[in-house]
Amino acid sequence: MPDAPHDHVVLRLDDGTVIRFNDARRFGLLDYVKRDEAARHPLLAGLGPEPLEAEFNGPYLLAKLAGKITPIKSALLDQRIVAGLGNIYVCEALFRAGVSPRRLAASISRGRADRLVAGIRSVLTEAIEAGGSSLRDYVQADGELGYFQHRWAVYGHEGDPCPGCDCGGRVRRIVQAGRSTYFCGKRQR
Repeated sequence: MPDAPHDHVVLRLDDGTVIRFNDARRFGLLDYVKRDEAARHPLLAGLGPEPLEAEFNGPYLLAKLAGKITPIKSALLDQRIVAGLGNIYVCEALFRAGVSPRRLAASISRGRADRLVAGIRSVLTEAIEAGGSSLRDYVQADGELGYFQHRWAVYGHEGDPCPGCDCGGRVRRIVQAGRSTYFCGKRQR
């Protein structure tokens, strides 16, 4: 297969395997680092834990949010607090946890922190099982589309009835820090 637009690195292995770093939006980068030195790499050293690791739990999240006078959605997108969460998955996790994206991070209680961790883990686990969310040009490593976008409860559903409950609310869209945020103002507090 010829190189595609936005292929920034193409590795062709001796066995015929081709590994492509394709990044149309230029969010990523490629760097070489020895495994035992990764934690000290300048771009990785300040990252929070992976959300599916045991280190990421309610008490950890509660401690990291203490004193933060920023909306919880922005705090969860901060890679220094938890690594790897993106806009869509944060919206979905906040919905599952019943937490308003406008709530100040510092006001998150232990119960809400536990629900957020559970919501984040469930969203990510389901997304991984579904192969991710295919928007525009995203595909899995084998070229297949992801299918998690068909399971979104709120993201991209502005004006739809709140899914899965009888609160009578509708999905709203607001902009926070330049990003679209979808939520139900009745269900999420």
